[in-house]
Amino acid sequence: MADASNENAAKKPLDAILARIGRKFDASFEPLSVDGSDLQVLSINNMQAYLDALINSKAIKNPLKDLPLWAKIWPASFVLGRYLRKFGPEGKSLLEIGCGCGICSLVAAVHGFAKITMGDIVDDALDFARANILHNNLEEKAQARFLDVTGNDNIPPHDIIAASEILYLDELHRPLLKFIHRTLAPGGRAVFCTDLARAKPRFAKLAKEKFRVSENRIGVKAIDEGGKSRVRGYEILILERKTDAKM
Repeated sequence: MADASNENAAKKPLDAILARIGRKFDASFEPLSVDGSDLQVLSINNMQAYLDALINSKAIKNPLKDLPLWAKIWPASFVLGRYLRKFGPEGKSLLEIGCGCGICSLVAAVHGFAKITMGDIVDDALDFARANILHNNLEEKAQARFLDVTGNDNIPPHDIIAASEILYLDELHRPLLKFIHRTLAPGGRAVFCTDLARAKPRFAKLAKEKFRVSENRIGVKAIDEGGKSRVRGYEILILERKTDAKM
């Protein structure tokens, strides 16, 4: 009886979040296989039709917040989540910036990070991230919270800071680097993954002022919309404080 009561109590927060999401979006959980583990990810059904209707209604005032592109499973997020295995995640903390629905963090959770914080500035995205945390029974190691790197949010140091496809806004580069410098734990790393077609050389150049920067490129096989296999390229940037290197 006690186990049943605990299970029902755990479902209540998820039910409330899903009800809130359901008032705005037609969404459902879809399977996502990660290195032998099965996850369920909340996705907007008929995303393209939803976007077309939103654009035609002329209701878009702030594309970053009003277009739910954060609900899309971006390949770079999946690639980054798996790439983070290289840093020995067991017992380490992870902060994801611009998490969207949390794909990178969900994948990273499978590989052993002890404490995960998913951050975003979009309330709807955070609802999707929280739903994914609860539905996949990750609430003991993961949380989602509002995070604006241009503000003065008091975030404790994290061993790994990660983000995918967030470097497209040039005006975000300097505030982002300042945030990383004050939030990265000693000896930690900040890791960014970007589709090569959207790579931003300017960010790496700015980062080299205060960080040691490693630039890598990886190719990942993918199936395009026509069903053909091709290799998609990604840029991986790894930032480490120069002061840490001297210690």
